[in-house]
Amino acid sequence: MNYDKSSGLHVQLKALSAKLVLFMAAGLAVVGYQTSASAQAAYGSYIGVGPAFGLTEGSQEDENRQVAGVVAARYKFLRSPISARAQAFIGDGLTLVPTVSYDYPLNWQTDVYLGAGASIPIGGSTVLGNKTSFALQPGIDYTLPNSNLVVFGNAVISFGGYRSGGAATSLQGGVGLRF
Repeated sequence: MNYDKSSGLHVQLKALSAKLVLFMAAGLAVVGYQTSASAQAAYGSYIGVGPAFGLTEGSQEDENRQVAGVVAARYKFLRSPISARAQAFIGDGLTLVPTVSYDYPLNWQTDVYLGAGASIPIGGSTVLGNKTSFALQPGIDYTLPNSNLVVFGNAVISFGGYRSGGAATSLQGGVGLRF
């Protein structure tokens, strides 16, 4: 979805992005102060949905900031701090981001992680640009107590994501269902 920088939507999206970053930071601070006798990785694979916001834009006319929906999936390898992750960003165009992540447990409900993989745009300009590139994905997964719900948030940095040059960055979050 393209939007005019002079519109109020641009200001609203920036404010919403800032609030999402603050929410994620506050969540990290809260769970970081919780202690556990022996922290274990948050168990369970999940699939979830939420909004995604492009934070950057390229220098060409068709490389504007974008807003999209995200479908996120995580497959957790038990007994290993490794997960396979995939995200599909659906908006004016489609981008697939498969990654492998190293998960670090903060407590039994919360993992922070760093994933590495690729950003693969399929048609049009997307929240992660318009060029296939290497991607890093830092994020957090929080399993809600006594439920099968997971709250997730992450950023994706697509190095060289624009044909005109430069990195493309998006911020996304949502809710998932563990399986």
